[in-house]
Amino acid sequence: MSTPTIHTIDLKFQGITNAIASYVIESSEGPVLVETGPMSTKDQLVAELGRLGYQPTDVRHVFVTHIHLDHAGALGWWASQGSNVYVHFIGAPHVIDPSKLLASALRVFGDSMQSLWGEVLPAPDERVTPLSDGDRVRVGDLEFVAIDSPGHAVHHMVYRLNDVAFTGDAAGVRLPGARFIDLPAVPPEFDQTAWFDTIERMRAEKFSALYPTHFARVDDVEEHLRDFCTLLEEQVDLVSSFVRDGLERDDVVERYRAANRDRSLRANVEGVVFQGYEAANPSYMSVDGILRFLKKTKGA
Repeated sequence: MSTPTIHTIDLKFQGITNAIASYVIESSEGPVLVETGPMSTKDQLVAELGRLGYQPTDVRHVFVTHIHLDHAGALGWWASQGSNVYVHFIGAPHVIDPSKLLASALRVFGDSMQSLWGEVLPAPDERVTPLSDGDRVRVGDLEFVAIDSPGHAVHHMVYRLNDVAFTGDAAGVRLPGARFIDLPAVPPEFDQTAWFDTIERMRAEKFSALYPTHFARVDDVEEHLRDFCTLLEEQVDLVSSFVRDGLERDDVVERYRAANRDRSLRANVEGVVFQGYEAANPSYMSVDGILRFLKKTKGA
């Protein structure tokens, strides 16, 4: 079965190219959207849809891999436009009533909340379809299969379409311009053990290509997933070593960021591309997620 036309939309998050993507897939029932991005990039997405010849009301089906604001912050707006939205069953209540989600994000982002993410609207419950592992959603001539994929978040789905996958953050962050993968280990739900299982499941699916939200198509799937599995082990070990050395959190962040920069230089990543990695996946977020995981599992 041939893969349909898939358009990669650069949401130009915070004016940075290649940080957050949405995907528009052509179907016999019109365009399907995977990942809405935040409300702060909604106008950019609408403009890019217009260049493809579509209005927002043409989008009847929207899938999000998980409910973090960089992936799904605008989901409520799309639902209010009449889109049917699909989300992991654990995340579904929080898009219908985002108050707890917003309170948690406000603790992390504080005064930057509005400028980063914009307004987050509740989704009408009649527009929200909760998905479980293995659920299939038919949209015209397309069929999406939901694959439960915890590790980055417990409410994370990978979506299979024919032999390709929309992976959200489950396959890591890999921006155009270099063969360099980053680990989005954000709190509070980062779980290394669950993520190893998710990677093995993706490998078993034998996808021909991956579409991570950060950013654009990956064709060397087996090599990418193998390297990401190694990275997942190495980055947790790295933070663990900093903890054993007695470093405080802020010093851990600086050492982690420096180690990532050194790793990126070995991969010939230009400085401006590394800034894109930091925008898509700030070092401090991954450090906080790994530190929380270590404390929970090892008492570190």
